[in-house]
Amino acid sequence: MGFNKRMEEIKLLNQFNLKSKTYGIKIHEGDASRETVSAAARLFNKGLIDHLDGGYLTDRGIEAAGHAQILLKILED
Repeated sequence: MGFNKRMEEIKLLNQFNLKSKTYGIKIHEGDASRETVSAAARLFNKGLIDHLDGGYLTDRGIEAAGHAQILLKILED
């Protein structure tokens, strides 16, 4: 899989609020880019989110999003 597809997945993981498991996201096909919709489907297929259109992070997704968000913070400093 290409670099750009992975980056879309990371961007999507970075949109989740990790302060509570009750925060999810909803991806509206009419409003979201094709790349974002595809990234959500890939994250769902990998077991990182619980719905094709976003939803909530799974336990594995929380771990992955945590790593992605830490990396982003390190790179911003």
